[in-house]
Amino acid sequence: MWLKLFFLLLYFLVLFVLARFFEAIVWYETGIFATQLVDPVALSFKKLKTILECRGLGYSGLPEKKDVRELVEKSGDLMEGELYSALKEEEASESVSSTNFSGEMHFYELVEDTKDGIWLVQVIANDRSPLVGKIHWEKMVKKVSRFGIRTGTFNCSSDPRYCKRRGWVRSTLIMSVPQTSTSKGKVMLKEYSGRKIEVEHIFKWITTHAASRIKTIYNAEHLKEEWNKSDQYWVKIYLFANLDQPPAFFSALSIKFTGRVEFIFVNVENWNNRSYMTDIGIYNMPSYILRTPEGIYRYGNHTGEFISLQAMDSFLRSLQPEVNDLFVLSLVLVNLMAWMDLFITQGATIKRFVVLISTLGTYNSLLIISWLPVLGFLQLPYLDSFYEYSLKLLRYSNTTTLASWVRADWMFYSSHPALFLSTYLGHGLLIDYFEKKRRRNNNDDINANNLEWLSSLWDWYTSYLFHPIASFQNFPVESDWDEDPDLYLERLAFPDLWLHPLIPTDYIKNLPMWQFKCLGILSEEELSESSHDIENDSDVESIDTFNSEKEVFEDKQSIIHNSLGRVSHCGAEACSCANNYCQTSLHERKGRSYGSYNTNEDMEPDWLTWPADMLHCTECVVCLENFENGCLLMGLPCGHVFHQNCIAMWLAGGRHCCPVCRWPSYKKKQPYAQHQPLSNDVPS
Repeated sequence: MWLKLFFLLLYFLVLFVLARFFEAIVWYETGIFATQLVDPVALSFKKLKTILECRGLGYSGLPEKKDVRELVEKSGDLMEGELYSALKEEEASESVSSTNFSGEMHFYELVEDTKDGIWLVQVIANDRSPLVGKIHWEKMVKKVSRFGIRTGTFNCSSDPRYCKRRGWVRSTLIMSVPQTSTSKGKVMLKEYSGRKIEVEHIFKWITTHAASRIKTIYNAEHLKEEWNKSDQYWVKIYLFANLDQPPAFFSALSIKFTGRVEFIFVNVENWNNRSYMTDIGIYNMPSYILRTPEGIYRYGNHTGEFISLQAMDSFLRSLQPEVNDLFVLSLVLVNLMAWMDLFITQGATIKRFVVLISTLGTYNSLLIISWLPVLGFLQLPYLDSFYEYSLKLLRYSNTTTLASWVRADWMFYSSHPALFLSTYLGHGLLIDYFEKKRRRNNNDDINANNLEWLSSLWDWYTSYLFHPIASFQNFPVESDWDEDPDLYLERLAFPDLWLHPLIPTDYIKNLPMWQFKCLGILSEEELSESSHDIENDSDVESIDTFNSEKEVFEDKQSIIHNSLGRVSHCGAEACSCANNYCQTSLHERKGRSYGSYNTNEDMEPDWLTWPADMLHCTECVVCLENFENGCLLMGLPCGHVFHQNCIAMWLAGGRHCCPVCRWPSYKKKQPYAQHQPLSNDVPS
């Protein structure tokens, strides 16, 4: 989790640096910054109208460019970034969706139960044509959607009783706005009564009703009284302007932040004495002033603080957020962090997506569970002071220059989602490359086969399904063992075996393995000469003893070969020391060695190649075959040694213990005391 959080913070740092890089490129090519002011005189009539539409000011009665330019200047300073955003939004020809209500309950759920937004609904009476035609309605929907106003159509033919009860006997337009200034208050429905069915007149009707909810100040005495008043609102935003009514984006924000921020419009159109404005620090017109308990903040002096709905909305959300805003932010961050697992996880493609789905489910569940007690604590009256101090800290931090850069970058990447997704994908691919390189340097095994990983996943699932107690082990993401279907059917045939826990077989590949080697190999001629010398130098009794032992060994070898009918697993050259087998028990050996071997140094195994904690022997008790020169051996934690193939098949069959001492093959054991073979340990 901490690794994903580190990569996510690194990604945000990359986005921040990339935004500064784009600003440098624009400055190099055009010589302007996004915060640079634009002179409205240099703009065309079409661009000026686009700015007014984005700010929500009507210009239908202004035929000349001079009047339109003055209206732009009265509403606020124009920056290069705002002009670029307005032109880009105007060029985008995407159609905005409108809701079609199916009945009373649908209408009540979306319109009457919405406490912090504006709805514009076209009601179509039975057997009547709509009040606004299709073309004009589409223009209306596109125009009002810029300010967060949602639209819909209610056809009375779907619910005539509700229309009759409401009194909608003719086609009309209905607007819903909050009735009170408290958060989540009641809403009221207003019907359009104008005679002109045009987009500009309907939009003016909407903005007039929305602006009526904003407190308006017309004289200096009223301003002085309001400025010095302390009430329930901790944050107030003032608009000092020479306008008839505030812009539509200002009115829409006042409804959206109902109960959190108080919006006040100061109309200085007919003021003769502005000395009090100078006393409180207001020198320029128009001015957007944010007043908090910490002081006064002039909106528009930092990066990304444009006179638009999106810019001011992000600014106010950072200063006075709702609990829902914090939850959505945490949800986005947690999911971005969880998606890092797609690139951090190495191996099969299916494995990546399975781990990703598991991580997404886990993180989102933990997020929701962790938010439940937080919501409960916020309802306690004892935490009011904590809540106030938290908001104070947010206001201090979010009025800095760095916070303005972050908000500007957020607006930039939210308006360019393709760039955001491409940078996230590129960042993830870099993480995948470096993670894969790191694992290769560490010699970590990476299972890149989808079928093998699915097989190991099935093994884990069956183990968890039938043996939940024994399955509290690490997820076998690196398991390469495919269980034999015959073993699975064998377990079904014996129900009592289901009571035995299934042990993951990943530990098998970690067991020590090495090759069996001898110090010297004798040919048949040297062996016959050696035996001839023994006959000449020894007495008859010793010769008979040797011959009898040899006959016993040959008889045993013939019996083993006839009964098992198998060949050696090693396939290497025969070693002369393999003619010996274990003759003494562990009790007789009393040390590091069990089994016997010939005392001739030329036929003695090379014990130096053996791991230090392995017992010395020359025979595999699984297949009863002697070790041959060059064959591959494997040792268990208890110290006993076997053919690698023999013990691997033994363990894979579900017998997770040593064939000799029954010590668990997956459990470590205290090593024996170091003991070197002595001369008296070898039988004479």
